[in-house]
Amino acid sequence: MYSQKRKDVVKQLETSRHDGLTTESVEARLTKYGPNKIQQEKQESALKVYLRSLREPIIIILWIAIGLTLISASYDFFAKNDPAHALSSVYEGIVIWVVILINSGLTYWQKLSAKKSLDALSSASQHQANVLRDQSWQKIDASQLVPGDIVDVKMGDFIEADLRWLSVNELQVNESHLTGESDAVEKDSKVLPKNTGLADRTNMGFSGSTVVNGSGLGVVTATGTHTELGKIADLLQQNKTQKTPIEQNITQLTKRLMIAAIGVVVIAITYDLVKEYLNTGTIPITALMDSVSGAIALAVAAIPDSMPVVLSIVLTIGARVLARNRGLIKSLSSVETLGATTFIASDKTGTLTKNEMTVTRFFANGINFAVDGNGYDPVGEITSIEDGEIGQESDYISFIKGAILDNESQIQRNEKGHYEPLGNPTDVSLVVLGHKAKILRANLLSQIGDQDYDILRVFPFESERKMMSTVVKIGNNYKLFTKGAPDVIMQHTTDVILDSKSVPIKEAQATLEEQVLNYANDALRTIAVAGRTLTKEEALNATQTELEDQLTFLGIAGIIDPPRPEVRKSIATLHKASVEVVMITGDHPATARAIAYRLGIIKDKQARVIEGQEIEKMSDEQLFEVVPNIRVYARVSPEHKQRIIKALQKHDQVVAMTGDGVNDAPALRAADIGIAMGINGTEVTKDSADLILLDDQFTTIENSVAAGRTIFANIKNFMRQELTTNVAEVLSILLGTFLITHSIGHISELTPTLTAIMVLWVNMISDSLPSFALGYDDSEHDVMTVKPRNVHESLLANHLLSRVMIRGVIMGLSVFIAFYWAAKSGMQVNEAQTVAFLTLVFGQLWHVFDARSTHTLFRRNPFSNPYLLAAVLFAGISSLAITMLPFFNTFMGTSMLNWQIYIAVIFLPAIPTLVLSGLKELFKIKIW
Repeated sequence: MYSQKRKDVVKQLETSRHDGLTTESVEARLTKYGPNKIQQEKQESALKVYLRSLREPIIIILWIAIGLTLISASYDFFAKNDPAHALSSVYEGIVIWVVILINSGLTYWQKLSAKKSLDALSSASQHQANVLRDQSWQKIDASQLVPGDIVDVKMGDFIEADLRWLSVNELQVNESHLTGESDAVEKDSKVLPKNTGLADRTNMGFSGSTVVNGSGLGVVTATGTHTELGKIADLLQQNKTQKTPIEQNITQLTKRLMIAAIGVVVIAITYDLVKEYLNTGTIPITALMDSVSGAIALAVAAIPDSMPVVLSIVLTIGARVLARNRGLIKSLSSVETLGATTFIASDKTGTLTKNEMTVTRFFANGINFAVDGNGYDPVGEITSIEDGEIGQESDYISFIKGAILDNESQIQRNEKGHYEPLGNPTDVSLVVLGHKAKILRANLLSQIGDQDYDILRVFPFESERKMMSTVVKIGNNYKLFTKGAPDVIMQHTTDVILDSKSVPIKEAQATLEEQVLNYANDALRTIAVAGRTLTKEEALNATQTELEDQLTFLGIAGIIDPPRPEVRKSIATLHKASVEVVMITGDHPATARAIAYRLGIIKDKQARVIEGQEIEKMSDEQLFEVVPNIRVYARVSPEHKQRIIKALQKHDQVVAMTGDGVNDAPALRAADIGIAMGINGTEVTKDSADLILLDDQFTTIENSVAAGRTIFANIKNFMRQELTTNVAEVLSILLGTFLITHSIGHISELTPTLTAIMVLWVNMISDSLPSFALGYDDSEHDVMTVKPRNVHESLLANHLLSRVMIRGVIMGLSVFIAFYWAAKSGMQVNEAQTVAFLTLVFGQLWHVFDARSTHTLFRRNPFSNPYLLAAVLFAGISSLAITMLPFFNTFMGTSMLNWQIYIAVIFLPAIPTLVLSGLKELFKIKIW
């Protein structure tokens, strides 16, 4: 529509500029196109989410274990007539079922975090629109707009659908939610060339934009999902949530453990049955059922069934750490992804910068001034750049008075005490400058002070002449103030005020042009202010053309959307941590490059900047080739942002995307982790993100990356603890299966070293509680001085597997020896299994202090983590208690022991951990 004439657009849409649509045609179009709403993505039902959680590999093994317990219980009850043993099997099945409920419940709630992005997109359009229908203007709900509607907008209105402008009157629109540009866009109704980029379609209005100045009349060209805003909704739906690196690693590890568990169970049962056949020449059903009892214990021991629970808890702890750092994480599994991040792709406006146009420098009376402060907060000093002293008001008062009197914008406090702009962003920046100079337009016009100020005439800004002028009566004198582009203002001036003297423009033009060039090189937009003294006759009756001539040049303002003050230091820290920062913006290339250089994103002022049009012409393969070396992208669309992110991901980069506008939402969804601004970010962006910065500080991203790395280190520590315990459990049961070939005292050769319910207690209580307490550990070293981890690397890499195997084998051997000794001592089955159980419990409780360090337990203060101490004490005391209380003796098959054995099973299991850690400390053996 932007490349067609207005009359052709109206004709194509079968509407009338003067009459609008009829009620009948509106109803037909509503039927054809639907309401002006964003279609919501269909969410998977809660039931399906829950049922899928019951099909996880670990859960499948537990279901098999329950099946085996039911078979065993049925045989004991109906065939052997042994209700007591049958009831024991039922207890095992109930406990395993409870474990399934806990695991699946946590998984369910974690995965059920519904995405609200499309709801937020839809709510963004719930406003009223002023529409011409049936030859009369009327207010309607924006959802009822249809293509062909004639819409009128004015300053402060939302644009509720995509429009082709038919006529405009000083119309300026803020489209930063789509384009990323903070500057208001001047609109017109001229025909544009085909293939004009979105940000340059000045004859179009886009849904979700805000009118900041003037008014306009337009015809609706697209509604709902057909608008540019709607296209973003489609992009959101196309980007399905990806598995995080930790999820991928855990999935791979779980599958391997599942295969190993099945293999171990099959081997053990086969061995028992072969052994029975060789001894007796037959395989009685009794032997098979006895083997099943041991197989249940093996199946439970071979898998870390508490891993999903502990992982969720550790990630939850990490999420709380992030919250303390002002980062709200929405997806638990995304917590550790932060630590693996290699690229942070950031939008400029509102993320690296504040999205608040600010005067930072100005030139008046031949002096360059610097202006402190950022954004709309009217606090800051004005100092001379030459000597750093506070500027003299007499040097700039005429310039600032002209800037604020020739101005219709303002700032005001909101309910939270923050200042908000009203009007054109550039004009607002001049108003804020006036506040900093203690020169307020409202005070001047309210006749506070020695002179009365009255606005007599206003000539609004027009894109054709690029100026705005105001005639002001000051006491008995008359003044004209004009502002606009410096080159245009200079064409209408005769002289310049320099050093409090009037200098002919020809003599000062080179100086002024140099100032403009210097400001442009520093990514500053420029606006000039001029004025002249008028007679009463001129003030009241002269034409605009007559007035805007013979001007005196008063000064130039340098305006920028300022970088956030904390960003440069954070980027330097991220670079030190081998995390690259990429700016992806809809802004002008020169501005983007200058801001990137100022922030330290690039080191070369001439670094290559790729524009959206260039990306458009690139194939995916060509883009893939260049993305590793490009740090600044300009004039990009939401689709371009996604392509950039996906190209980086193809290089095996873990990409975090930050943003605050609707145009950032699809890229946030496509990234490995999306980061949204919590204060200035749109609801769409927040709902699309994984992490929300509650303080909008880029430093929070840096802190979050550090927290993510610490969290992952703690996850590896808990994995080491969990898997070591699993190895010990499996080995102790297998050693009993293979080495005890005949009855020893009261112990049959088919009696398992540990029962399934004992293994479950260890996994869920005495192992899991200390394991998740590891989530409260601080990092061992400065995590921001090392490279991000390789996400394709196994969780068991870097000698972790060897440590797990060595410690697990020694612990498992200790448990078997304890069981064997108890059997040789003439203990009953329950007593011998209790000795083995407590040996395992305290073995892994001592080991947890070693598991929290990549070095040895002697390198970390055991009292530095009070949560760990509390968890170890609780696990130890409760494990002892279940051997002493009659209920647990019946339920778990434990038995009370004498005090000498209790002392032995508490302290003797500490010896392997202390000895191995001591040897590692002395000889620096990494594999231990």
